Amino acid sequence: MDFETLTQDIDGVSVVVKAIGSGPAVLALHGAATLEGHAWARGLADRFRVYLPFHPGFGESADAPHITGMQDMVVHNLRLVEALGLGRPHLVGHSLGGWMAAEMAAVAGERFARLVLNAPAGLNHPDHPAADMATIGPEALPGYLAHDVDVALRYFPGGAECPPLDEFLAAREKEGGALGNILKVHGMGHPNLGRWLSRIPNETLVVWGDRDRMMPASQAPVWAERIPSARTLIVANAGHFSMQEDPRVVTSIGDFLAG
Repeated sequence: MDFETLTQDIDGVSVVVKAIGSGPAVLALHGAATLEGHAWARGLADRFRVYLPFHPGFGESADAPHITGMQDMVVHNLRLVEALGLGRPHLVGHSLGGWMAAEMAAVAGERFARLVLNAPAGLNHPDHPAADMATIGPEALPGYLAHDVDVALRYFPGGAECPPLDEFLAAREKEGGALGNILKVHGMGHPNLGRWLSRIPNETLVVWGDRDRMMPASQAPVWAERIPSARTLIVANAGHFSMQEDPRVVTSIGDFLAG
């Protein structure tokens, strides 16, 4: 089954969305980079129609220099849901996309069905600090993304699923600038996010690899305790890329979404 490519104009920004499968709609939001791709969504395509937008300035989507914080992305994605005519889709977010999905559900949870937060960023809990990206050199980064480093290395230069070096470097530069726009106001999180989580009305699954060095799995119960209808899935021997390390995670997410 091949991915389709859809394009939408959202506030003057050309946004590219990959779509696959058939069934109830799932909007899936990627993290702070697109290097791991979206092949994982094939694991849901037999039960769901999965929509995978590139955030403005990421992947194949055009730049959006007017974006100056996560709140801009919340409005952007709500408008994207309307433009795609998705009705009341399930919402899935990984890392940065998990933070994005959590804020969307806190302000407009009635627009969505079930919610999956996969190692979400954004909470900035002082007792469970995330990795300091400024201290992680390029050679060490794969070890922060996957417990099985060979899985992460597939997406880096020399790996089987990495584009040519010049394309890889250009993508990282482009996406780094777009990420900087989103983080411009509060950095990798919002000081009041923890206060907002109780507003999320959706049945929620919090997914975390127990060996995640980027966002510690010790955050999982904090999220689950603050979201009224939440449960956790802790993935053994997996890191930040738990869906790529263990395909059974995608199956479990599908089972949750299916109810």
